[in-house]
Amino acid sequence: MMRDILLMVVMCTGTCLSAPMAGAETAIAPSPPTQEHCDGALKQGGLVICHGIPGTVFTVAGRKLTADASGSAQFGLATDAPSVIGWSSDTGAFGDLVIEKRHDDFRTIEGFDCDKVDARSEEQKAHAGRSWVKKRDAFATFNDGPGALTGFIKPADVPASSPFGPTRKYIGVSKVTGEPCESVSVHRGYDMAAPVGTPIVAPAEGTVILADPDLYYEGGAIFLDHGHGLVSVFMHLSEVDVKAGDTVARGDLLAKSGNTGRTTGPHLHWAVKWRNPEASNRSGDFYIDPALLLKLPVTD
Repeated sequence: MMRDILLMVVMCTGTCLSAPMAGAETAIAPSPPTQEHCDGALKQGGLVICHGIPGTVFTVAGRKLTADASGSAQFGLATDAPSVIGWSSDTGAFGDLVIEKRHDDFRTIEGFDCDKVDARSEEQKAHAGRSWVKKRDAFATFNDGPGALTGFIKPADVPASSPFGPTRKYIGVSKVTGEPCESVSVHRGYDMAAPVGTPIVAPAEGTVILADPDLYYEGGAIFLDHGHGLVSVFMHLSEVDVKAGDTVARGDLLAKSGNTGRTTGPHLHWAVKWRNPEASNRSGDFYIDPALLLKLPVTD
């Protein structure tokens, strides 16, 4: 009898001890904390960066994106984004993001050459049309890359001269037709006071998708795809030192600044467009504020 009892004790070691006693409550281990979260440049015109495991599907303000191999999905914020937006993932994680409101001003520019705003002559219209096709085709291509995950640096070592966001009212006369004009537009770039010949470098790694010395409005221009739908556009360049298909690292030389295209003086116009990589058309693409990207942490 004693031998049988000892044998049962030996056989139960590591197994019988884990079974609950009759009438006792079964302990439930707490779920591990979720690793999904979203942060970024949380201001109208900024960027939401969601983090999780690769393949996680995030939804931000009704838009769905799948995290890439780095576990990141990046959502542009329109300049009229609501003050609070919700996010969720297909793993069950969710939360709210508080979005800072923009306060952009209104500017009137008088004595303006209307041809700087609109193509007037047949030659100008043809040039603008050819340029539009090139830009449309470039914006329709997507490349892999970190997007804003590793941060952005300034593309030129010069001060800013005009911010992203103000509405501009132009009043002037066309030098081509002699007719008066008046138009209103929103400044969708970040202007930098770069004298002609200032080196322009890549603010983040990417793939060149357009490099052209003579677009109608932009003049010398480079479109740099950073991944996650983010494209930097550099305008009014005097020299273009890369070609379509080139891959560049952060800080690599791209061009020299200039005074080409429809401009009133030497400067660099740097714009960043966010495109939804999973959208079937480009109608929902929009520009975001480069200055907000410069506030993100820069990592290797």
